[in-house]
Amino acid sequence: MADPITLYKLIVLYMLKKIDFSMTNAQISNFVLDQGYTTYFTLQSVLAELTEAGLIHQETIQNTSFYTITPEGEETIGFFGNKISRSIRDDIDKYLKENKMQLRNEVSVIADYYRNTVGEYSVRCRVKEKNSDLIDLTLSVPEEAQAKAICRQWQKKCQTVYEYIMQELMV
Repeated sequence: MADPITLYKLIVLYMLKKIDFSMTNAQISNFVLDQGYTTYFTLQSVLAELTEAGLIHQETIQNTSFYTITPEGEETIGFFGNKISRSIRDDIDKYLKENKMQLRNEVSVIADYYRNTVGEYSVRCRVKEKNSDLIDLTLSVPEEAQAKAICRQWQKKCQTVYEYIMQELMV
């Protein structure tokens, strides 16, 4: 059995290898903490070390960190995945199987905004499917309040917007 910190790193790598989408810090934390494997602060340290080592990639959008496994991380879990006990792998597999659709939906609809070079706000709205964007729409608005409103509404309205655009463009 691997030392605890190595085991936690392997658990994170195993989870990210088993799915074809990114996971948020909260999603990873929920599983690891609910299982009682380690503490929140230890897990945050593990995620930082994995990122620094180039085994996972971190993208931050609207104060949410999204993690994906890198090719180096896949290679590492390929070599050392057998260091995770069968029962832990079974727990991860069961969790991912039972929650895969919910986890995917939570990370597939993304909206973020930033102040652009002309002093307005650019709002980037995306729907991801696997590792590519199904739709990637950037809108420019004059006020930050409008940018925030668009980000809030995107989660609820993205399917309607996508369907409308497709209908209009496919005619």
